[in-house]
Amino acid sequence: MVRENHNILDCTIRDGGLVNNWDFSVEFVKDMYYGLSEAGVEYMEIGYKNSAKLLKGAEAGPWRFLNEDFLKEVIPQKTDTKLSALVDIGRVDEKDILPRENSLLDLIRVATYIKDVDKALDLVQKFHDYGYETTINIMALSHVMENDLNEAFEEIAKSPVDVVYIVDSYGSMDYRDVEYLVSKFQRLLPNKKLGLHMHNNMQLAFSNTIMGATKGVEFLDTSVYGMGRAAGNCPTELIVSHLKNPKYDVRPILGIIEKHMITMREKWEWGYIIPYMIAGVLNDHPRSAMAVRASDKKDKFVEFYDKMTSPEAMPAGE
Repeated sequence: MVRENHNILDCTIRDGGLVNNWDFSVEFVKDMYYGLSEAGVEYMEIGYKNSAKLLKGAEAGPWRFLNEDFLKEVIPQKTDTKLSALVDIGRVDEKDILPRENSLLDLIRVATYIKDVDKALDLVQKFHDYGYETTINIMALSHVMENDLNEAFEEIAKSPVDVVYIVDSYGSMDYRDVEYLVSKFQRLLPNKKLGLHMHNNMQLAFSNTIMGATKGVEFLDTSVYGMGRAAGNCPTELIVSHLKNPKYDVRPILGIIEKHMITMREKWEWGYIIPYMIAGVLNDHPRSAMAVRASDKKDKFVEFYDKMTSPEAMPAGE
């Protein structure tokens, strides 16, 4: 069955950068962009548009703090694949954002926790006025109270935001959660497009993304070879293959994996790994699992599980 009206947004460079501190070569990012273009993928998120000034001491690759002049060197010729960047509340300097006609970016996504939705919508309005497509990505949805979400929807409905994202920050959702949330978002935000950003702690990112697509979600976040923070994301190559749309071609993505990402996987760790699974099952932030994987107890799974489930264990929070 051919499924129309979907936009795949590949966030390998942005979310995958959380694995390696955005230590991607220009060659890799170029190959990623032109490979995804050849594959028919509609959007590539090329990094964060946050401000180094507001993240003092943050040492990271250039994809963490995107510079427009640098971007024009990396992508000398744009294709039909649009470019996206993500910003975080309190970490972006609005003066760093150029009007869309002067930028290589087409879409700016605003990531927010529920308590800062008002600030996020202020940014959305500014970016919309600059001419960009916009999204609001509400993180840690599995920890959000229903009444807080309902209040946020009232404000989101009045905003010019184009796409509202359902984000499984902790990789704790299954198909029933996705089905419920998509129905709720569709009911309360009937005039907004929806997006999904799933994490793979329990090996459910792909099936959850398919569930959302079947329910009419238009924007599907993916990453090549699943590369993303901790357990990673829904693999781009799986969604491109699954949607059975003749505009998509998985072959160029396989080429990216073969050329670059086999060796990356030997150097940097991401994907389905037991501590990340435990964090997902417990609906907990992956930072505890990431810390244990960086320690000399990285494979002490039982000890980690006991620690995370002990009565005195404090939730990691958001």
